[in-house]
Amino acid sequence: MDNKLIEQIKKLKAERDAVILAHNYQPGEIQDLADFCGDSLGLSIQASQTDAEVIVFCGVQFMAETAAILSPEKTVLLPEKFAGCPMADMITAEQLRQLKKENPDALVVCYVNSSAEVKAESDYCCTSANAVEVVNSLPEGKRILFVPDQHLGQFAAERTGRKLVLWPGYCPTHVLITTDDIKAARAKYPDAIVMTHPECTEPVKELSDELLSTGQMLKFAAKSKAKRFIIATEIGIIHTLKKQNPEAEFFPASDRAICPNMKKITIDKVIGSLENMQYKVTVPDTIRIEAKKALDRMVEILPEK
Repeated sequence: MDNKLIEQIKKLKAERDAVILAHNYQPGEIQDLADFCGDSLGLSIQASQTDAEVIVFCGVQFMAETAAILSPEKTVLLPEKFAGCPMADMITAEQLRQLKKENPDALVVCYVNSSAEVKAESDYCCTSANAVEVVNSLPEGKRILFVPDQHLGQFAAERTGRKLVLWPGYCPTHVLITTDDIKAARAKYPDAIVMTHPECTEPVKELSDELLSTGQMLKFAAKSKAKRFIIATEIGIIHTLKKQNPEAEFFPASDRAICPNMKKITIDKVIGSLENMQYKVTVPDTIRIEAKKALDRMVEILPEK
């Protein structure tokens, strides 16, 4: 990155008392300029623990909302106002309220990849890293509604042996990865370990060696003696995997696994966000307080690792 741009960002951060967060799927140059890189919830927790007054979240809308839920006293900025999440948009609060009416005695487990309004209608949140533990912690025999990702929900159901009512949502980027992609990658790199995100489809997961969240992939690669890995998730994470493990090789399961929303944020937009304090993301207290309850219940069960 241009040194002048680096200095400009440093100056603006100091002026605004800001911290920059970047999700693992962001472009490499955005990850490089960030103070913290990671998954959405982990980043929001890190930001809440800093003294910074401003959080610049290089991610998508629901991630910035989560930061606002956990840090209501801070200003949360999303550098690209149209960076959304198709999966999060696949269920609305009204749809969830209707589902709850149809299942009045059920508990709702909500993936953090969802809107603040949907979180507020849920009993528990979960991440891709702890969905199994959250579901396992709930009372036996209790009906469980899992929203919005059917593939993470199916993963949790299989690992826990629980029968879940799954909302038919999905991540358009992860479902682009096919069994043919995995087979072709294995044929090309037969000694590689296939690490797959639980948002992938069930047939893809069945062909994989490890089913891991983005954070778990980073930890697994750091500890593994293997030197080659096939990565079945959004390709942005390969940037960090290579930085942290320069002696290993990482190959995307599919070059199509690119989230267009995650790639909308640029260095110029980060600078513009800091200069103009745009675009502010807020969550009304009536929604924020209820959404935080679902997040807090998750943390009580199993603190984020």
